[in-house]
Amino acid sequence: MTPTIWIFALGQMGWAMLAGIISNWLVYFYQPSQESILAGQTLFIQQGNVLFRVITIIGLITFIGRIFDAFTDPLIANLSDRSQNPKGRRIPFMKKIAIPFSIVTTLVFFAPKNAISNINTFWLFITLMGFYLCMTIYCTPYNALIPVIGHDQKSRIAVSTAISLTFIVGTSLAYVAPVIWNILAQSVDRVTAMRITFGSLSVIACILMLIPTFFIDERKLKQVEPSSENAFQSLKLTFKNKDFRSFVYSDVLYFTALTIFQTGLPFFVVSLMGLQESHSATLFVLMTALSLLWYPFVNILAPKFGKKRMVMFAFLLFAIDYMLTAFSGIIGFGGLSWGVLIVAIASVSMAILGILPQAMVADVAQEDEINTKQNRNGMFFAARTFAFKLGQSFAMLIFTGFAAQGVMGYRLASISAAVLCVLACIALTRYNEQRILKICLEN
Repeated sequence: MTPTIWIFALGQMGWAMLAGIISNWLVYFYQPSQESILAGQTLFIQQGNVLFRVITIIGLITFIGRIFDAFTDPLIANLSDRSQNPKGRRIPFMKKIAIPFSIVTTLVFFAPKNAISNINTFWLFITLMGFYLCMTIYCTPYNALIPVIGHDQKSRIAVSTAISLTFIVGTSLAYVAPVIWNILAQSVDRVTAMRITFGSLSVIACILMLIPTFFIDERKLKQVEPSSENAFQSLKLTFKNKDFRSFVYSDVLYFTALTIFQTGLPFFVVSLMGLQESHSATLFVLMTALSLLWYPFVNILAPKFGKKRMVMFAFLLFAIDYMLTAFSGIIGFGGLSWGVLIVAIASVSMAILGILPQAMVADVAQEDEINTKQNRNGMFFAARTFAFKLGQSFAMLIFTGFAAQGVMGYRLASISAAVLCVLACIALTRYNEQRILKICLEN
């Protein structure tokens, strides 16, 4: 791998840390379990299913935020695709938004009232909308650089591997948060400790996100003709690609399942396995380490078996893993043994799904450019993000609704994630990988 690839991948580590803070700890902070409340967690917003007796406040806000996020993706992608900035179409967006992105992530957890209040609800809504907008402005142009830096099949797999690695490391650093705030809680209250932790991690993330903007000269990369289409015309034409639609249907289902599971993991560890919340970090770091061991095998096996088959296998393996999680603590061995078993199985799927889907989108984008003579790299990655964020929106409603029911709700949430992974596998069967790669190789 070239130095440029690794410099580029550090940006992924940065935004993965910020995304990990929100996806892993937002619900845990604002809709805490009984164990967290007993440990000193303050309640800032109204708890329970308050809308139609099904939807929670935190679930509704995150749902609206994800919908807002999804609809801004194609707009930012189109602005980036059509940009005439002499310094490049992607890097300038990333450089301008990195600092605001980090600041607003921290502010999400700084509710102004130290008790349940509508003011806190409004604060959460505004800051979360800001978070999602900043994430779109950074990530959409960032992802559009993948097929430019990875200009052929070999380098594309290399880029996907590098950013997968840094994504996992960044997410792992976000999972380490309980270890940090439990140390700080010896000197300050729990909420203050959590806020200091999130702020410190956000500073590190900001530095990482800025590194590629200063050390990669976009003007020296492969230049392509900007798209002349407007945002909605470009999005419509992007979704006309039938293979891309099949991929997106699968991706929506998978990311809905992943969001349910990722949001619920701290609850599963504490309430189902009976472990300390710091074990979330231990288990995630273990999963990361095991996942890294599988990376070389993924790169070796992908050309032999194809990206599609390996991704389908990963979906089914995740489904098994999520079902095991649903029954953890009921039968068999102790909580920590359950945790080790679950992360060991998940590490295989994490390695596959961390590397190959991004490469599949880059394949489709290249094939579409060959056929249409229009470069819409940014829009393809934004369209993928647009679709799976819609799924994530519903995932937050599903999980927070289940979570309000306590332990049984956590088990039902994990079962629902398993079912969605099976459906994702079925949806991907219509993706014609052989035809796509044939067109790319011929040109």
